[in-house]
Amino acid sequence: MGKKIKKEVEPPPKDVFDPLIIESKKAATVVLMLQSPEEEILAKACEAIYKFALKGEENKTTLLELGAVEPLTKLLTHEDKIVRRNATMIFGILASNNDVKKLLRELDVMNSVIAQLAPEEEVVIHEFASLCLANMSAEYTGKVQIFEHGGLEPLIRLLSSPDPDVKKNSMECIYNLVQDFQCRTTLQELNAIPPILDLLKSEFPIIQLLALKTLGVITNDKESRTMLRDHQGLDHLIKILETKELNDLHIEALAVIANCLEDMDTIVQIQQTGDLKKLLSFAENSTIPDIQKNAAKAITKAAYDPENRKLFHEQEVEKCLVALLGSENDGTKIAASQAISAMCENSGSKDFFNNQGIPQLIQLLKSDNEEVREAAALALANLTTCNPANANAAAEADGIDPLINVLSSKRDGAIANAATVLTNMAMQEPLRQNIQNHGIMHAIISPLHSANTVVQSKAALTVASMACDVEARTELKNSGGLEPLVELLRSKNDEVRKHASWAVMVCAGDELTANVLCRLGALDVLEEVNLSGSRKNKFSEAAYNKLLNNNLSLKYSQTGYLSSSDIINDGFYDYGRINPGTKLLPLKELCLQEPSDLRAILLINSKSDVAAFGSPTEDKSEPASGRNTVSKSATKEKGGRKGRGKKEEEKVKEEEEVMAVPKFVGEGSSDKEWCPPSDPDFSMYVYEVTRSILPITSIKEQIEVLAKYVAEKMGGKILKEKLPDFSWELHISELKFQLKSNVIPIGHVKKGIFYHRALLFKALADRIGIGCSLVRGEYGRAWNEVKLLNESQKGVIRGLPPPELYVVDLMFHPGGLMKLRSREADLYRFL
Repeated sequence: MGKKIKKEVEPPPKDVFDPLIIESKKAATVVLMLQSPEEEILAKACEAIYKFALKGEENKTTLLELGAVEPLTKLLTHEDKIVRRNATMIFGILASNNDVKKLLRELDVMNSVIAQLAPEEEVVIHEFASLCLANMSAEYTGKVQIFEHGGLEPLIRLLSSPDPDVKKNSMECIYNLVQDFQCRTTLQELNAIPPILDLLKSEFPIIQLLALKTLGVITNDKESRTMLRDHQGLDHLIKILETKELNDLHIEALAVIANCLEDMDTIVQIQQTGDLKKLLSFAENSTIPDIQKNAAKAITKAAYDPENRKLFHEQEVEKCLVALLGSENDGTKIAASQAISAMCENSGSKDFFNNQGIPQLIQLLKSDNEEVREAAALALANLTTCNPANANAAAEADGIDPLINVLSSKRDGAIANAATVLTNMAMQEPLRQNIQNHGIMHAIISPLHSANTVVQSKAALTVASMACDVEARTELKNSGGLEPLVELLRSKNDEVRKHASWAVMVCAGDELTANVLCRLGALDVLEEVNLSGSRKNKFSEAAYNKLLNNNLSLKYSQTGYLSSSDIINDGFYDYGRINPGTKLLPLKELCLQEPSDLRAILLINSKSDVAAFGSPTEDKSEPASGRNTVSKSATKEKGGRKGRGKKEEEKVKEEEEVMAVPKFVGEGSSDKEWCPPSDPDFSMYVYEVTRSILPITSIKEQIEVLAKYVAEKMGGKILKEKLPDFSWELHISELKFQLKSNVIPIGHVKKGIFYHRALLFKALADRIGIGCSLVRGEYGRAWNEVKLLNESQKGVIRGLPPPELYVVDLMFHPGGLMKLRSREADLYRFL
């Protein structure tokens, strides 16, 4: 046998690289391996990077800094399934990092990630691709990209995946997406409600919770609520509430039900099934504050619909709400109070809360929590509006003091609501007086100073309702409340301006307060407001007129008319006509001016030194001054007069007291040393007409005698053709020169024409109770109008026609009366 020869081993080919096993402990090295063309190396490198990323946020940042993200994005579309799977797993983890998210958006990888949700892909790829999308959807830009690249449809499909992680990730992403309205609309089109409802049966609480939260968002839209109801979604929700073991889901389930209760059809459905009773009982008996709070919120939402309120009332929802007011949780108290506010639109509910609810709400006004006080005040405001019984109930529950205390709250809503309740209560006089006794006028000052227009408006309205008597107005004035009230007249807010005008109108009810308001500029502001077509309102006009009635000098200058109810008192002066917007200077300033060629200003002032004509108590058959008096035939006493003001002796006594005052200080004048010029002659006129004309029983005769008296004092009867020769202008100029002033007391005028005589007639008529008006005409004309019954009409009781209007002749035939039929024609002929 031949010798065995050993077979030689063939050397490896020269062009083949021998296998190399690398063990690396550096992440940077592994990142470099992502550039390899070999599937096995890419797969192992991705696996190593995945494990590294799982260890924490720092490692994710490290990978970002090493530039791993961009090469990894290319692996999402790799041909090798293992490489693609491992790359997807990495992005599922990395996408929780904000910086990585930002880079992924810039690299526009959304299409690649969404492609991994395809049905043919492995479950593990679905899991991490959906995780990546869930992380990306946490930010607005990520949501937009997912939606625009069609990610919603595959995500909805994955809700039916057998893997719970896939379901959870997909549901979380959908929840983030539906925060946007456009996504919610698309969700309805994709019929997503049924698969979401199926997830309520999941054994995993996190999936159930995400499904409920998503339903809570999408049921804000009516179409989704309808779909939920059509797929028996309410049954699922009620079952969750009935299952004690699912109490961690009750709050979210109630939130969905709250949205559904906005639809009448839903309420009818759950009422017919008896679920509404269950729901109210559940809310009332629950020990979880958030559940009670959400139940009350559900009722509030639904109660904005009238039909829903009616159904709730039939189900005695009020009892549940009153019970919730007693909760120890402030959030529940607030929600229950808001629900009561909504239910107040139902009259039956309003009546129910009269005995149950109002006392508890009054107690909540004393809470340390400002939000609780605000919600309680809102409920009381709605309960007491147009409901005197509830306003009484609030007072009987000792609510006045707590309500007034709320006016100093830090929350504007609480202040406005409390002011509204007090205004509602003030509609009843006994309650108004009670509120006034608790210091409301002092407490309302702070709200009047508020910068919030709602508070300003409600506070001004409260003043308007409270300032109905002198004591309340005086307290407001002394507390400094008139200043902010006048300031509110300037408001650009229509409601504030209207209510402030209303309050000023009420406060102008007494002369003293009206004068203070004028001094503070209320008249000027209202005049400016009323000149504006857009800013004026009925109340601003009424307030202006009310203030004018306490400033007759300005009223006559502006309007040229004083009615019989406008009584001329001392201090009145006729400046002449002024245009709207022109400021009328005060009497003191006018008196201190040097005489000029301007029209003389006529002053009425009976308070002067009486020594010139002796004691007014003497029997004056002959005047001490030597002046003519009323003829004796006209002074014959004819006994007491029916329907007249004071008795003769009372009137005489009053005039004596008036004349006994040596000086008159202008109304509202801060300078007590200055007083207007005295007018002893006019004082004498007042005394004489009081003694001579007041006792006459016939009104017509009184007017005729007074007219003759006035004409006699002003130059006597003048023939029409002689009127141009009546040199009254020279006389007035001489008086201005003698007095060194443009202001002339009316008694100094001995030659007067129409406007002098008409003013004197009105001033004297007002002193003795003769009703007459003063009307200014053109070219120095003025006249007095009186109303008289015809002799044939007297004694007729039923169907008495209105009195007829006459003009008193003081010039051509003093004492004559002309009936006015056609005003312009008659006056032209007469004057």
